[in-house]
Parts: sequence; C-alpha cells; structure tokens
Amino acid sequence: MNTRAWIVFLDESGVSLLPQIRRTYSPRGRTPLLRHRLNWKRASMSGALGYHSTDPDRGARLCFHLKPGSYDTAGLIEVLEQVKVFYRGERVVLVWDGLSAHWSRAMQAWVAEQDWLTLERLPAYAPELNPVELLWSSLKKRELANLAGDHLADVADATEQGIHRINANPRLPWSFLAHTGLTIHPPHPPNLRKDQ
Repeated sequence: MNTRAWIVFLDESGVSLLPQIRRTYSPRGRTPLLRHRLNWKRASMSGALGYHSTDPDRGARLCFHLKPGSYDTAGLIEVLEQVKVFYRGERVVLVWDGLSAHWSRAMQAWVAEQDWLTLERLPAYAPELNPVELLWSSLKKRELANLAGDHLADVADATEQGIHRINANPRLPWSFLAHTGLTIHPPHPPNLRKDQ
C-alpha cells in the first residue's frame, strides 16, 4: 500500500420524508406536535471522509452524494467516479464495509481498471470503526431532527446545510475519526494534540 495516499472511509445511509424524532424543548404544558404526511419517499446519501496518511495539515476532506432511491453497484460506481474527480491525481485507499454492492463482480472489474484506487474492507459488524457513521449521526441529530418536509428537496436542502456546517469546522471530521479509536500517522494532527 502506498503510504502517501488519502485514507477515505465511505458509507451510505438513507433518509426519508418521515421525520427523525428527537427530544426538544417547548413551553411548559405545550407538548410539541410534529405534523407530516406519512410519505415513505426515500433518498440515499453517500459520504466519503478522507484523511491524508502523512500530511494532516492537508486537512480532512468530505465528499457527499445524494440520490433518490437506493444505491446499487452502478450507483456506487457513479459515487466513486465523483470521488476520483474530487481526489484528482491523488492515490486513494478506500475503506468500506461488506455490503454486497461494494464487492460485486462488476465493482471488482471497475476497480481493477483504476490505478488510483485500492479497496480495504472494514471488519464485519463494526460500524463503530467508520467515522462516516458519526457524520450521519451528526446530521440526523441536528439538521434532520424533527424535520417534517413535504418533498425530498426539503430533506436534501437540510442535509446540504449539515454538510456545509461540518465542512466549516475543520476539527469536526477529525473528531469523527478520533471517536472511532483509529489513528492515522502522525497520530495527533495539529488541531487535536494531547497538550490542548
């Protein structure tokens, strides 16, 4: 494995027009009500969080993709094409889980033609090792919490606001990685040194 590469964690998640119910505050005696249309329309989102293996000063990078419906191998190849453009000219070691679309024959054939990309598999049943899971949690607890949109565009707009919030805080993607217990050398990037 090339040591001068981006270590990129990728994961998918789903969102729908059904609100993500979260606790909230309201005046005493006024229980908050959430009104929605019980619409089951769904979208899928894919996030790729990248950390440079040797140069933490390059910062973390977040690549995001949203589409109606679900991801299949063809949809994931489309995401990887976007990642390729995002990391143009850079080596990428992509770390993701054992979803069948990640390891299908079509995916393996496509990856075999990519000289910039190496795939690594997370251990089975170990979502806690993927920092993108914490990204989803952050979005669902903030921007998507109690959102009762009428259209998938409402959910997409809220998700985009969350991605902008995360990108605006350079420490947040590093905190997602730190929470997994994984480290990338050097082990303490400038914004997460032990002496702070």
